[in-house]
Amino acid sequence: MSIQTDVDISGTAAGLKALGDPVRLRLLQELAGRPGGESCVCDLLELFDLSQPTISHHLKVLRGAGLVVSERRGTWMYYRVVTDAVRQLSDALRAMAVVSGSVEECR
Repeated sequence: MSIQTDVDISGTAAGLKALGDPVRLRLLQELAGRPGGESCVCDLLELFDLSQPTISHHLKVLRGAGLVVSERRGTWMYYRVVTDAVRQLSDALRAMAVVSGSVEECR
């Protein structure tokens, strides 16, 4: 099992911090479950009892952590999951669990 570098640790910490909010965790789950891992903010609004600026703020935090990317199409922003970033975060957590003996290493 490899040891994470400072850059890896910083990325993992940023990802965990971003996902520490239940709204952001749910947003990421919703995006990941959509075709192409992508959705318009307008579609996400229907799932939350929150304003558009609040949803956009949470998505901006996820984007800042590198977990999603955005693209403007007309008047709406579309967000897409960065699969590699989510996978790296998952791998980092799995590695910590393996090292601590909580989980058997799967290969």
